Amino acid sequence: MTFFKTCRLKAEHDIPGRTFSGAFSAVFAGCAAVALSVGTYKTAQAQSTATSPLTAQPAVAPVSDAIIAPGNSKVHAAPAKAARPLDAESLGPDLNAIRRPPNTPIPPSGVPVLPFPGMATMSVQPVGPSGDASAFHKVELDSILPTEGPSRMLPPSLDALRDTDLNDPYYVPTAGSGALIPQLSSFRNRLREKGFTFSFTYKGEANGLFAGGRPGEKGTSYVHELTLQAIFDLGKMNPSLGGWSVHTLVMERAGKAIQGPRVGESYVGLQEVYSLSGNVVAHLVDLYAEKKFRNNTLDVIFGRMSLTHVFATSPLLCSFMVTCSAPVAIKQNPGMSVYPKATWGARIRFRPTWDTAIQIGAYSVGALNENPSGWAWGAEHATGISLPIEFTWQPFLTRNRLPGHYVLGYAHDTTRYADKIGSALPSAVAAQVPGARSAPSDMFWLEADQMVYRLGGRNMMAGGYLMGGYIHVTPRAVNVSDQLYGGISLVGVIPSRMTDRLGMMFSWYKVSNRRRQSEQLALDGGYGLPSGVYGVQHSSDVIEAYYGIDALPGLLVQPEFQYMIHPGETHKIRNAGMMGLKVIANL
Repeated sequence: MTFFKTCRLKAEHDIPGRTFSGAFSAVFAGCAAVALSVGTYKTAQAQSTATSPLTAQPAVAPVSDAIIAPGNSKVHAAPAKAARPLDAESLGPDLNAIRRPPNTPIPPSGVPVLPFPGMATMSVQPVGPSGDASAFHKVELDSILPTEGPSRMLPPSLDALRDTDLNDPYYVPTAGSGALIPQLSSFRNRLREKGFTFSFTYKGEANGLFAGGRPGEKGTSYVHELTLQAIFDLGKMNPSLGGWSVHTLVMERAGKAIQGPRVGESYVGLQEVYSLSGNVVAHLVDLYAEKKFRNNTLDVIFGRMSLTHVFATSPLLCSFMVTCSAPVAIKQNPGMSVYPKATWGARIRFRPTWDTAIQIGAYSVGALNENPSGWAWGAEHATGISLPIEFTWQPFLTRNRLPGHYVLGYAHDTTRYADKIGSALPSAVAAQVPGARSAPSDMFWLEADQMVYRLGGRNMMAGGYLMGGYIHVTPRAVNVSDQLYGGISLVGVIPSRMTDRLGMMFSWYKVSNRRRQSEQLALDGGYGLPSGVYGVQHSSDVIEAYYGIDALPGLLVQPEFQYMIHPGETHKIRNAGMMGLKVIANL
């Protein structure tokens, strides 16, 4: 077994970047011949391996038993499996789980080509090329310590990180879905070799109200966005700038969302492709630099960006209309500059151990409706600084390496916000309310998702997930102070459609008690309520379901269903039923 492990490591690490259908097969075949000649391998097992329909597929990359030594990124073999106890790591993934579907645009390794074309823009974290040419992880950071953290407390039968860090495919945020014009592939490849990658994406959302909502407002609303995203790998342009990259994103949004005029909702955006960008032909979202330091163990980004690029978000959340790019309670706070609203800031990220990650940021804060074009930097008025910090525990469970993301985050905004107890009152009256005061804002979020089965590949989206979360924001500063959500995200529900995804989510939104008190005071004083508010607001619920169809490489077609209970957070409108369609097309 040690002999075969040596041959496999040679094939995986001495021939990097090639498909294994040729080079790896040749090395493995040569090793097998030698091993059989001296009687070190069972003939029956060799024949079974050669004829198995699973192992015969060249698209399935082999599983590495390499351990990565941080600091010098050297690879050395793990203990021979025969010497290890039978645990989740020793067994390795079930080949049925990691077998790629036919004709998939996802690369054999599971690692997509930057900048992950074909997905919703905010469904991925910003990642740049490694600063160390010999670094094993090219997308994800290497860990600082050569060990695991909290996962060590798990039983060996569950923990797949016991002896080794995992390969890139298990750390990829999501996989690309190809491009509509494959003829551009050679052109893209030439540009990528010179240090430039790009994607051009159309995302359209049509949503129709068929039941409930505002009286007489049945009908369909349509919104769309066009996004041009580019990454400049400065290390390829100039070797002295290794590890540096520049990220840019420009977009155009248009349309009229369904929530206000048809449903009667003012806080919860039922169509994600709406708000904050204005009717601007080219809205600047991103312009920031990224650098990998300390042998690919520390990542720093700085410039103009949205906080929800990296904090309190995930690809799973962004597959839903309502929660992309972050939960609604987070979007309400100006201290969390939400996509596509960008601000000046910086963030550092590192992985202390194989299964943990920490990121810390500092960002300028301004009103969300300021600078709708994204270009008028001089017109922005900073009101404070947002200081977010987020800890992630990412275990890999069972032999199939089922990833989980357990996120604990906190942010302090130094801006002094007017007390929401005066928000529904005339300004002269609000100034006289006892106990009203301005104060900074704090935000807390706890989010979790766990893959419960793997199907169709090695990347993190190749499987079914359970997910949930809770968000709380200082009630004095926001209209929606609490959100609780839970849902599922499943692939392969239809056996012949391994890359299609079914998602369902329930969300509960609670109006801030200070906002609720303000509305009650307004009614008691005979002042009436603000426009669009139909009564004292309490809470609302949204149920969303979708089925994402991987129709063609570069084309996602996603039918949607939404049901909102108590739109407007009052009992004046009992419910609203909506059906729609989301389409994402990547050039």
